[in-house]
Order: sequence, then C-alpha cells, then structure tokens
Amino acid sequence: MPEASANIGVVGLAVMGSNLARNLASREGNTVAIFNRSYEKTQGVLDAHPEAGFIPASTYEEFAASLQKPRTAIIMVKAGAGTDAVIQALTEVFEPGDIIVDGGNAYFPDTIRREKAVRETGINFVGAGISGGEEGALLGPSIMPGGSDESWVTLGPILKSIAAVAEGEPCVTHIGHDGAGHFVKMVHNGIEYADMQLIAEAYDLIRRGTGKSPAEIAEIFAEWNKGELESYLIEITAEVLRQVDASTGKPLVDVILDQAGAKGTGAWTVQTALSLGVPVSGIAEATFARSLSSHPEQRAVAVNLPGPDDAFAVTDHDAFIEDVRLALYASKIVAYSQGFDEIRAGAAEYGWNIDLGAVSKIWRGGCIIRAQFLNRIADAYAENADLPVLMTAPYFADAIAGSQASWRRVVVAAATAGIPAPAFSSSLSYYDGIRADRLPAALVQGQRDFFGAHTYKRIDKEGTFHTLWSGDRTEIEAEDTH
Repeated sequence: MPEASANIGVVGLAVMGSNLARNLASREGNTVAIFNRSYEKTQGVLDAHPEAGFIPASTYEEFAASLQKPRTAIIMVKAGAGTDAVIQALTEVFEPGDIIVDGGNAYFPDTIRREKAVRETGINFVGAGISGGEEGALLGPSIMPGGSDESWVTLGPILKSIAAVAEGEPCVTHIGHDGAGHFVKMVHNGIEYADMQLIAEAYDLIRRGTGKSPAEIAEIFAEWNKGELESYLIEITAEVLRQVDASTGKPLVDVILDQAGAKGTGAWTVQTALSLGVPVSGIAEATFARSLSSHPEQRAVAVNLPGPDDAFAVTDHDAFIEDVRLALYASKIVAYSQGFDEIRAGAAEYGWNIDLGAVSKIWRGGCIIRAQFLNRIADAYAENADLPVLMTAPYFADAIAGSQASWRRVVVAAATAGIPAPAFSSSLSYYDGIRADRLPAALVQGQRDFFGAHTYKRIDKEGTFHTLWSGDRTEIEAEDTH
C-alpha cells in the first residue's frame, strides 16, 4: 500500500477531472492522489504530467491508503448512477470524519439524498458546484460547496487554493448544508441560459435590422465589453462572431447548425422555480428557446406560416444598436434578479442560510457568468441583505429607468418585424408585472371559484369567500380548504 502522503484525491480523470487534479497539484501545499476506474486513463495522466507529482492508485483501497486523515476525495464523474457507484465504493474504504466531494453537475435533490445516506456512516458528503468549464478547472474555477461545517474546516483551504481570484478574494464560499451548493450551481446555470439567449437575440436583431456582418457585429460586442456589459460571455461572443470557417470562408456562425444543446440544468432551474412558486420567466424562455431550436422537423413544417408583410429595415443604425444594448442590460438585470429570488426561496424552503452577497462575489471570477456587473449585486446585498427584489436596489432601478424606453422600442420592433425575442419580451413583461399596482389575477381567481369553488379573498375585509354562482350569485364566507 502507498504511504498516506496526499492531502486531496481526485476520482475520475476525464478532461474536467484531470484538469482539476493538475490545478490542485500546482498549488503549494497540495499533494494529489488520483484514481480512475480504468487504470489506463490514470497512467495516461501520469505520463502526460510527470511534473504534477501525482500519487496513482489502481484500487479504491490503494487510493484511500494514500490519503492523509481526514481523507478528502473529489469525485469528477458524470452525474447519475456512476456518481452513486463511486460514493458507495468510497464509503467502503473511508472512515468516519473523512470527506467525499461530488464536483459534478448533480441535481440538488440527489445531493440531499446522498448527503443523508453518507452521513449515517459518519462520513461527510459535500455537493460542490464547479463552474468555468475545462479551462476553469485547470486555471481557477468558481466553486460552490455545500456540506457540513466540519467538512468546510478541512476542505475550505484546499478549495481556496485552486479557486479563481477576483479583486483579491477567492471565488469560493461555504454555501450551506447538504444540497445548497448544487442548488446554487443549478441557478447559476439557469442565469447562464438567460444571459446567452439575450446575447443571441441582441445579435439577431442587429444583424437583421442593420444588415451588418458577423465580423462587424463582433466589433460592436467588443466595444460593449468595455462598459457596463463587460463579461466573459460578451467577450467570447465577439470571438465567435469574428471566427471564419476554414473550409468555406464563411463566418463560422453561419455554418453552425442552429440547434442549441442543453444538459438539463436550465430545465431543473425552471422546474424547481415552479415548485417554489418563483417566476423565472427569462430563464424559462431561454430554456424553451433551446428546445424550439432542437425541433427542426417542426420548424420545417411551420416555415411557410405567414408573418409581417414589410421587410425589417432600420434607418438609424447607431440609435438602434444603442437601444439593443440598453435592452440587453435591462433584461440581464431581470435574469439575475429572478435567479437570486429563486436562491432566496430555495434557502427558505430547505433551511439553508445562504449569503446572497457572497454568492455574487464568488461568481465574479472563474465561472461562465463572470462579469463586472456582479460587483453591483454584491454592493446591493451589502447595503441590504434582506433586499426582497434585486432590481429595486437604487443602482439597478436607475439603470432600468434609463433603459426602459429603449427596451420597449426593441421589443416592439421585434414583434412588428416577426423576429423571435422571447427572452427580451418576457423579461419586459415580468418587469411590468412586478411593478403593477393591480394584476388581472383577480379575474383568474374569480374563474377558479366559479368552476372549482376554490374561494377568494377580498380587498376590503378579512376572510375567505365563495360565490354561489348559480341562482342569485350569493356570496358566502367559506373555509379555504384548497
């Protein structure tokens, strides 16, 4: 058996796992044990990176023996049954007080279930969201760990050593217990869906309205990246739009099939929001837009459905582009506001004490949605930790006030031209809905009482009521049992 000399281990050596192991090994004070179900993969990592000083293992027993106590292992395997199999194998060779970390994109209810089961063995289980892709895993991701306070004592310094750093602070914090880390990572990905869809809609509107080429629009995004929209996604959008396809000479964006993939986290975000009663319409429309794109057989049938008679043409290009920029910023504020609403609701539902300001700070570096904008969110929660609606913070309220005329013009232009802009338009509808003094939900509740005796409340007196809709329409006070 190898000597117990590693302070951290990694199980699963595909690209993400091997990059994370290399990141860990590159930081002072870390010695990394590695294990893969196929030892051929382990040997490949050893051969490719001899400088890392990895301690290899061919069995779980060897892996456990190579780790100092409390043993700490990060699982980097595909979420699902494979994760459960690795957890089971580790619990058989680990001891009470040891730590198992799932660094995959697990669905947070699975993490809650796993944490409860592993806790019964005396071993700590941590669900950690890790964002930043392959590059982030290697150079410094944003990390969102859940788990027990006890596990954070050992795990915290290790994760801080490999996390991205933003303004001198490591992009990792203890999110909360059991599934909190994977919950926050799920919402992060949902916001990412919305952000990407909004950027895509901005590009589409500018291209259709002005006739500019992808390369010309790339320069617009590069300029936007110097201001309040500065972010990783805006930066890479410019790079994608500049890219020319080597085989055809066409802009690469024009030869990529227009069907967007998804791995489930956007759908989880929306499904969870529905169960919590939290509207995340921008994230939902972004998720549905990917679904729509992935049904070419339906689009082929519907392509001849009628649309507007007049061609879309913008006369003042500069003014329109500025309108789109402001609409993008306002809609982005809505996406983040909705996402943080969901995190707050999830924390209340599952008993997690999540610091929303700390979450915004760890997203400033390493992750896909990293942006200068996140400093403003951190400031808002620093001023008022119980802020009920993020976009009502003075900075964001002022930003939307300065953007809403442009936002409305862009949504009108898209609708008039027959250009789909679901994330822009749903974000504006949400904004108008949440600021409304009165909503037509009163009629909906009346309808519900009519066909299902679901009862209603009144604005002028306490109690729950039901109208006897047949006969003389008598209103009676009722006990609400629905």
